Amino acid sequence: MLHTESAVSHNLADSQRWVVKIGSSLLTNNGTGIDQARIADWAEQIARLRDSGLEVVLVSSGAVAAGMHQLGWTARPHELELLQAAAAVGQSRLVGHYQTCFQAHDIHSAQILLTNADLADRQRYLNARSTLRTLLQLDVLPIINENDTVVTDEIRFGDNDTLAALVANLVEADALVILTDQTGIFDADPRHDPKATLIAEARADDPRLLDVASEGGALGRGGMVTKVRAARLAARSGAVTLIAGGRESGVLSRLRAGEALGSRLLPDTAPLAARKQWLAGHLQAKGSIRLDNGAVRAIREQGKSLLPVGVIEAAGRFQRGDVVDCLDHTGRLVARGLCNYSVAEARLIQGRASAEIESILGYISEPELIHRDNLVTV
Repeated sequence: MLHTESAVSHNLADSQRWVVKIGSSLLTNNGTGIDQARIADWAEQIARLRDSGLEVVLVSSGAVAAGMHQLGWTARPHELELLQAAAAVGQSRLVGHYQTCFQAHDIHSAQILLTNADLADRQRYLNARSTLRTLLQLDVLPIINENDTVVTDEIRFGDNDTLAALVANLVEADALVILTDQTGIFDADPRHDPKATLIAEARADDPRLLDVASEGGALGRGGMVTKVRAARLAARSGAVTLIAGGRESGVLSRLRAGEALGSRLLPDTAPLAARKQWLAGHLQAKGSIRLDNGAVRAIREQGKSLLPVGVIEAAGRFQRGDVVDCLDHTGRLVARGLCNYSVAEARLIQGRASAEIESILGYISEPELIHRDNLVTV
């Protein structure tokens, strides 16, 4: 039996941001294209989540299936160029269905197409992160899919479970919800083993999950192996993963209320602690920033962000998004964090108020040099 002795408890009723992934198996209507009624139902459920104060990022498959129906194809092609053509035709129709359904609830939505290269390149990663954060601040619902029209086999995510997990890391989500055509993860194939038991809860990094979900096992045939791997990715930033049946009535609202549905895979570390542990121990500093005494006190005693006004000097070759060491006036290490500006920009705005950043640089990325969520004291 899988259990969770060392896992961190997560109260989903108190969570603030979810990434919800809907698989193509749920979106297709028995091979006749996109199931608009189901999209309308999920849109209504997501609207209820947002009404409860939850921020939602939607990752949706289905572009190829929608394009195949539009093109009159009955069998999925194998050629990459045909799959890309189907995705190009279907993506706009898929997002159009979502937009129509969300508009019925006065929700503005935005389409974002990503490739693996977008999240592997640090600058593009930060740009994607900034765009998503801005959309959420504007109360716009992001709808994300892989950019199938331009990717090759060598640079694909491989599946939208992986994409959804990386998006959960990107936006620092509290939970990754994967809706599938199955009710969750079982310890054996329920189609052949009457004693198969649903794994209601486990640690995301429990190696036995991958054993159960291996390619040669029952769950591998159902696609669960990618979901287990996605849960392990999401756990890196402290997100809990919920794998549940997307056809369950009101599944999202019921999960939000804490009902035990599907499988719940927990990280060992809470979200903010996981992120700061990563900052403290797994990244090499690319430079340093020397702080005045007021900034040191604000960071150490009050848990504040680092503002440009508290900076005396910037050194090194760091770029936006790099890790930098924060030093006191004697050179002693105070904290470490992800800097929102390059060393050249930091030198221009050091000692200045945040309100002056735009006039000095010609733009403003963030009012903080390092946000407190990206800052860990040492």
